[in-house]
Amino acid sequence: MAFCNMCGAQIADGTTTCAACSSGRPAVVAAPATGTGLADNVAGMLAYVTIIPAIVFLVVEPYNKSRFIRFHSFQSIFFGVAWTALWIVLNIVAHIPFLGFLTILIWPLVGLAGLVIWIILLLKANQGLMFKLPVIGDLAEKQAG
Repeated sequence: MAFCNMCGAQIADGTTTCAACSSGRPAVVAAPATGTGLADNVAGMLAYVTIIPAIVFLVVEPYNKSRFIRFHSFQSIFFGVAWTALWIVLNIVAHIPFLGFLTILIWPLVGLAGLVIWIILLLKANQGLMFKLPVIGDLAEKQAG
């Protein structure tokens, strides 16, 4: 049996709509974990917590077979690397005499944007969607195969 992500009602195997909440439109259905592993959407969401779970999911056997989990793990790693590179560049620019004053306004905006993107990635992975960031998502999709 599968469960609807919106209302939690049980959905018969093979169906893609939830009669309780979707009113005919396709519902996002999360299948329960087979065996002792995590569901794919939960593992995809956990891949974004830090890069450590993302690396673990790429190495551990039942998770590295799922294209969905591999995609979110690679996107998490690439997002972390891009985020770190952006902070390093902003730190270097902050030490340039005139441009350093301009970065005082940019730091909070970049931090807020990164937090919003991270929360969106967490939510989309939990919903079972393969949400792609513009450049990073294409690289992650290539790596996930």
